[in-house]
Amino acid sequence: MSTRLLLLADTHVPRRARRLPEQVWRAVAEADLVVHAGDWVEEALLDELEQRSRALLAVWGNNDGPGLRARLPEVARAEVDGVRIAVTHETGAARGREARCEQAFPATDVLVFGHSHIPWDTTTPGGLRLLNPGSPTDRRRQPRCTMATAVADAGTLREVTFVPVER
Repeated sequence: MSTRLLLLADTHVPRRARRLPEQVWRAVAEADLVVHAGDWVEEALLDELEQRSRALLAVWGNNDGPGLRARLPEVARAEVDGVRIAVTHETGAARGREARCEQAFPATDVLVFGHSHIPWDTTTPGGLRLLNPGSPTDRRRQPRCTMATAVADAGTLREVTFVPVER
């Protein structure tokens, strides 16, 4: 058995976009688990994702107010088909990220994070995979908005793909 993942972060609805693009909602419908690394901005999007996704693993971000912080943790963890996943919003500066995260997230196979809006995929010397899906609504200095998909299967994360999002 395997689990199809959709990785999101920094949706900023309705601040950066009035709503998520339909392409993202199609990906939500196809995913077994949606992972959201924070910066929702309003609770309505969390409500909608909870209703429309099969399962949701999510955290709050620095742009999320008291309502979202009351409903979501700062760090979320789950084991998905043998893959130990942790989710947080912010990991600090790119410089030294691998060492910091490896120390802060022991016994973790994959750390999903957001904040920068910059897609990121690296693996630390100790084997921790760091993934930032970018933002599906606010590309900032990137050529396009993005989200990511992956498959968890028998203790391995495979088929990690950064997907351009049309707005």
